[in-house]
Amino acid sequence: MGDRMREGQAGNNPVVEASERDLLTSPAVPAVAWTPPALPERDAAPDADASPFQRGHKSWLRQGSQLLVGHRITARSTLAAIETELDRGAAFLLLPVFLAAGALVYFALPNEPDLAPLVIVSATPAVLAFLTRGRRPVHYALAALAASMLGMAGAKFETERMATKMLGAEISTAITGRVVEIDNLDKGRVRLTLDVLATARPVLRYTPDRVRLVARKLPEGVMAGSEVTGYVRLMPPSGPVRPGSYDFSFESYFDGIGASGFFMKGPEFAATTQPLSASDRAFASIENVRQKIAQRIRDRIGGPEGEIAAALVVGVSGGIPEDVNEALRRTGLYHIISISGLHMAMVAGTVMLLMRLCFAAFPGFTSHRPVKKCAAGAALLAIGGYLFISGAEVAAQRSFIMLAVMLTAVLFDRAALTMRNLAISAVVVIMISPHEVVGPSFQMSFAATAALVGAYAWWSDRREEQALPVGQRSQPSKIWRWLATVAIGLAATSVIAGLATSVLGAWHFQRVSPLSLFANLAVSPFVSVLVMPFAVMAGIFMPLGLDGPFLDTMGFGLKAMIGIATWFSERSPVDAVGLVSSHAVLLLTAALVIASTATTWLRAAALPFAALGLLTVVETETPNVLVSEDGRLVGVPVDDGKLAVNRVRPNQFTVDNWQRALASETLVTPARSAANATNGTVRLPSETGSQPTAEADVAGTIPGKPVSGELNAAGADAFVCDSGLCTVQQPEGARIVHAANASAAARACDNADLIVVDDATASDVCPGVAVLTKRELARLGSASIFITAAAAGVDRAVEIRHAVAEPYRPWHAQRQFSREARGLPPYKRAEMPPKTPAGATTAHPKAPTATTR
Repeated sequence: MGDRMREGQAGNNPVVEASERDLLTSPAVPAVAWTPPALPERDAAPDADASPFQRGHKSWLRQGSQLLVGHRITARSTLAAIETELDRGAAFLLLPVFLAAGALVYFALPNEPDLAPLVIVSATPAVLAFLTRGRRPVHYALAALAASMLGMAGAKFETERMATKMLGAEISTAITGRVVEIDNLDKGRVRLTLDVLATARPVLRYTPDRVRLVARKLPEGVMAGSEVTGYVRLMPPSGPVRPGSYDFSFESYFDGIGASGFFMKGPEFAATTQPLSASDRAFASIENVRQKIAQRIRDRIGGPEGEIAAALVVGVSGGIPEDVNEALRRTGLYHIISISGLHMAMVAGTVMLLMRLCFAAFPGFTSHRPVKKCAAGAALLAIGGYLFISGAEVAAQRSFIMLAVMLTAVLFDRAALTMRNLAISAVVVIMISPHEVVGPSFQMSFAATAALVGAYAWWSDRREEQALPVGQRSQPSKIWRWLATVAIGLAATSVIAGLATSVLGAWHFQRVSPLSLFANLAVSPFVSVLVMPFAVMAGIFMPLGLDGPFLDTMGFGLKAMIGIATWFSERSPVDAVGLVSSHAVLLLTAALVIASTATTWLRAAALPFAALGLLTVVETETPNVLVSEDGRLVGVPVDDGKLAVNRVRPNQFTVDNWQRALASETLVTPARSAANATNGTVRLPSETGSQPTAEADVAGTIPGKPVSGELNAAGADAFVCDSGLCTVQQPEGARIVHAANASAAARACDNADLIVVDDATASDVCPGVAVLTKRELARLGSASIFITAAAAGVDRAVEIRHAVAEPYRPWHAQRQFSREARGLPPYKRAEMPPKTPAGATTAHPKAPTATTR
């Protein structure tokens, strides 16, 4: 760090300005070839009585005073610092940044580009960059552009390569498929991933290649590779629950899942019709081993602890109870569940430690062999096996690549934990799966890792400068220093990773974990000592049947983790933060990139980006109305942080997302209308479509959600439903109406500002009034609606923004084929004619007969 600081100060010292000017203007001499003036000599032996804080404080004062006295930012010093950064390899560190930026631009394009023009355009800056190698500024600018275009081309290639066939409309059919994966869900349900082999009653003309289906139970003996059949309800992948939120269609497209649904009858074993290929047999064998290991862990540990243990070892997390999942989310501990860098690092560290301990028992062998490399090789094999046995999910693949690069660096006597190795990992991941750059897993994982690696490098340099000679410390001092270092390291790791990922988490999930730091500090000892190391030991001894004690210890640690998470969750304040500005995310990401890659005083350039990002975090528009893509659910923010909805029992996932986005704490269900109240019940036609026959409780209790309703409140803070209409008045005075059909909507034309019609056949309902029909929602997805308050001489304006745009990208093209998108009513099966007794004759009801003619 001292060398870096002196290099950063060299361009600002008057003593070297003349030589610097000559170096910058002379093409024959490198721009950073001058010798910087030496800093004042430090004491050879610092004061032994001074604390580390005092020594660090003096060092900071000395360097800060030199910067204040001698530092003057000029164009020459800036250019010199940039040259220094480039000489230290900053260009390579920024390569994954530009690759990711190109992929992000591709996925954000309004239209799908053609492949050939994109490849040609991508090759042009690469050729120009090669031809301008002698002019560094132009060369690096063109290289950055070429990297961005390469990222776009890679994303386009992946999109063309996937070409997932996605179902366009809901349909019921008999399906025969081969089991690919089995996931045990909570409440005894099972989710199957099937490769579709055949369909019947009806035969689908456009059949997805792979589907996911939920079943209540499975026949005994069903495993990966088995063929099953049953009557199912298939549904196309849904879009975002609101504009800007998680897009299920996008994820399904790149996962190869063309439809999801559930078994209405079955599943049952089917006769084998197609033999398994060699690759299919291999994957089926791995999946069956995973299921056996998961079941063995569940049987030994039991309860939620067993489900979490199975998730940590083999990556099956569907059976974890929802209350435990929510407690982990609220406390920022959910990252422990998904197999990622933490788990891979612990597996590698445990294996390396065990190998080194074994080698230490043979000093003669150890003194003549590279035991560190042997341990690194064993760790590499271990995490490779862990990758396959855990299901090789994308997060696990990314973590494996990062650890494999670092362990390979150890094999070749290179530093393992460097920004260069992280950049190599990022480049490999982006080129293999460009679509991952859009998701929160990729962004948060690499943001946390980059921040930790950069902070560790800085701290290592500071420690070397301030360290006392080893001989001057007593044994108690060494022990105390080690314990303090571990404690401070755990706290610093949680703080740094939390700060690096907090804005990204708030942007993707509209929630933060206020007590995340304390929860992670409390849980870390159990996970680091009792959970992951004993999970590795259980995996080693499981083939011998000696894994029981290790699994018991692992279960004890997980039970403590669940208890801590529940305790903190019950005391955690509201974690919803509302919408976060995308501009703030870009600014803070730029600040993180600069701070983690720069080594000279240019690192300070991250401060203005961070400041601007923090100032613009909340500068985003909040919608006045939210509408689901099926047209059945409408949410309107009302006074006192409440969210009014038009359904007594709304979709829980959707309203949770809406409440976080709008920072609403209370969910308000529909109120009674005096004209439609009967014995404490109210008819809600919007609950069942166009037929107002179903009755629902007035204040239907939603578990864990405060609910209120106002009798005859004229929509003051709740929807009032009557005769096919549900009405609420927005705080600014706009009246929002949800209508079951076009005829009901026509009655609200005179006093409504916005009408949402749950009818795809409705058209030209109310001229002059903003109307949103089910057909528009089917075509363009969920909607955020912004209403401008009326002013003197200015009418109230209504702006509707949808989650999906036309022309469709490949992962949204299936939307145009649904009945609703084509303006057709729901499908109704034709009634079968009554059976005729044997020997009787029948006539068409409209055909003339002998008696009527």
